[in-house]
Amino acid sequence: MPTDTEQKKLHIVSFDVPYPPNYGGVIDVFYKLKSLSKLGVIITLHTYEYGRGQALELERYCAKVYYYKRKKSYKDLVSRKPFIVKTRSSKKLMNRLLLDKNPILFEGLHTTFPLNFTSFPERIILVRTHNIEHRYYDGLGKSETSKYKKAFFKTESKKLERYEVVLEKADHLLTISPYEHDYFAQKYGDKTVYIPAFFQNKALPFIEGKEKFALWHGDLRVSDNRKALHKTIAIFKKLRHKLVVASSSKDPEILAAIAGHASISFERIESNEALETLFQKAHLHILITFQKAGIKLRLLHCLTKGKFVIANTKMIEDTGLESACLLANTNHEFIETIERLFAQEFDNSHIDLRKKILEKFNPMHAAQRIKKLL
Repeated sequence: MPTDTEQKKLHIVSFDVPYPPNYGGVIDVFYKLKSLSKLGVIITLHTYEYGRGQALELERYCAKVYYYKRKKSYKDLVSRKPFIVKTRSSKKLMNRLLLDKNPILFEGLHTTFPLNFTSFPERIILVRTHNIEHRYYDGLGKSETSKYKKAFFKTESKKLERYEVVLEKADHLLTISPYEHDYFAQKYGDKTVYIPAFFQNKALPFIEGKEKFALWHGDLRVSDNRKALHKTIAIFKKLRHKLVVASSSKDPEILAAIAGHASISFERIESNEALETLFQKAHLHILITFQKAGIKLRLLHCLTKGKFVIANTKMIEDTGLESACLLANTNHEFIETIERLFAQEFDNSHIDLRKKILEKFNPMHAAQRIKKLL
């Protein structure tokens, strides 16, 4: 094993193109690349591409970047292996990984297909566990209204639970939250290492607008997010305060729920810069989830770049960020807390407390811990 002073090389296999970093999982991957690169780790990135396109930005942090098409077919749906794994298989990837003995970091259970066929002797294998995947997919099924999608998520959950034993082939499991860490440590022991989520931890200057507003942002393609937004809209229909819903995707049901309410508006997010501007202006953020899974990168994003954050128990429990948020679960609790915060200013005392809490999520500290494992 190389010493800490030697130059280290690493293969990273990503489930999706990690740029732009505009949704949960790829945020963690991108800022991990960036942080490890700053520490001098030479990275070869292998990434599946299925709609986001190639990104020249990644070449700033990686010595090489290889793209692989994510191939989907009906056969993948009926395969014994999980759909998210089976559709991320590539002979080219397998062959390239076998060209040297450098460590390999698989991002999520999604990318571990090669571990089923190759033992990768004499090298270090790491897997980043972004979620307890079978629990996550079970939760998606419970939030879904479509019978077809509900059945898919339920089946996928069972497949993922059976498939998870592939993690026994890893030398290190890099867990993303205390909740996940407890689960994996009980099953896989000392190979489990808690590495907090990577994100852009540089705060933005706040912009005071003429009118205070609350912000909800998220990916409306995810059933849990749509369910959370419906609850948020129901809360704000009882308030006079302004709510801005921001997403890069539209949903007809959400737009119908907003229609006719002058204080609730939808903004299509076309760029990271547009979202950052909304964060700088928003007075508070509403974060709700109906399943406890991983750490929501949206939560870290809001705490770094936003003002007040109101979240429910499943969003913040076992994250280490509980004291940085205002807790609310029932509609009445949300309404009461929103009213109170709109009458309050976010001052330097709040900023100082936030900085102290977020220091343990310093990306460079997390990258140092990974580098020592290589």
